[in-house]
Amino acid sequence: QIRFILLQNRQGKTRLAKYYVPLEDSEKHKVEYEVHRLVVNRDPKFTNFVEFRTHKVIYRRYAGLFFSICVDITDNELVYLECIHLFVEILDHFFSNVCELDLVFNFHKVYLILDEFILAGELQETSKKAIIERMGELEKLD
Repeated sequence: QIRFILLQNRQGKTRLAKYYVPLEDSEKHKVEYEVHRLVVNRDPKFTNFVEFRTHKVIYRRYAGLFFSICVDITDNELVYLECIHLFVEILDHFFSNVCELDLVFNFHKVYLILDEFILAGELQETSKKAIIERMGELEKLD
């Protein structure tokens, strides 16, 4: 199960945070700080999986953003690496060449895309085409 998803820039600013387990606000800030320190200082030669407390964090860097997912220690890392990539592809398609500012100024749409993709800490849809079609339908309603 996914515990949380974080999108952070190189400076440590959290651009998106979605928690699927209950945490106090102070604990969330602490987690975000620790995860950022963990991934930003890692040598690119190492794997994109790192142990974090009693779980593991799978992360990928795209331009200046780190996409991090915290999962149970027994979960398959490669599945979540692919999830991160699929999420970025969907964002890229939806915002036509996504950048950090798209995430900041359209955060409600980013959360909507994430909710189509992952619900209650479990993957719901893995079809890029299906998610993009649903988002197109929702755009027509606006």
